[in-house]
Amino acid sequence: MWSALLWGAISGSAVLLGALLALYLPIPKKLIGFIMAFGTGVLIGAAAYELLDDSANEGGLIPTIIGFTAGAVVFTLFDWYISRKGGAGRKRSVRDNSSTKVQGSGMAIFAGTVLDAIPESIMIGASLISGQGVSMLLVVAIFISNIPEGLSSTSGLKQDNYSRGKIVLLWLGVLLISTIASGAGYLFMDHASGATTALIASFAGGGIISMVSSSMMPEAYEEGGPLTGLVAAMGMLCSLILDHL
Repeated sequence: MWSALLWGAISGSAVLLGALLALYLPIPKKLIGFIMAFGTGVLIGAAAYELLDDSANEGGLIPTIIGFTAGAVVFTLFDWYISRKGGAGRKRSVRDNSSTKVQGSGMAIFAGTVLDAIPESIMIGASLISGQGVSMLLVVAIFISNIPEGLSSTSGLKQDNYSRGKIVLLWLGVLLISTIASGAGYLFMDHASGATTALIASFAGGGIISMVSSSMMPEAYEEGGPLTGLVAAMGMLCSLILDHL
């Protein structure tokens, strides 16, 4: 249990790290794009190798298909709702004027970040159930992807005139939620059947793939340009290497 909380906190701390970098250091937007592209590749690999492949092998193809589709649909619906409330540009370092005019967009950015963090953290906790230690592939993938999210989301909050103190408090909240979600994943999936585990893991995988496709990769290409595809490919190759270590 304590290990699940610790690893959840470690992965969630990357959002706070990215926020602090955005608050106190001038980070080139192209570098943010490259980090986000690499994180996208690693996350796609983690979803494929760690979540979907294990789900299909342990719980069967039908629960995996159902869970993955449900995760993608649920994330898309929540993402659509949060985007309408002003969180559409939560991963963008510069948002257009339409997003900044939406009242409450700062809290929508926060809600969207929480939405991104919960399925990832749950699976970190669940990866400890086998007794073979945490999935380093998941931890590394989530940590890498959370840094540019903290960078870009903090830039958006600064545009909404949030103070440094309030921004740090918001990301501390995300860190706390990530920690709790990881512990919950360990507790609630400890005695789950193979089919149930497959449903939950593939649900997280569907949410992750939808998230990187709708928000991370567009931002990465906007900032990184034509090299984005190569950097993302190297990220996925990195996830393959981590999966075989």
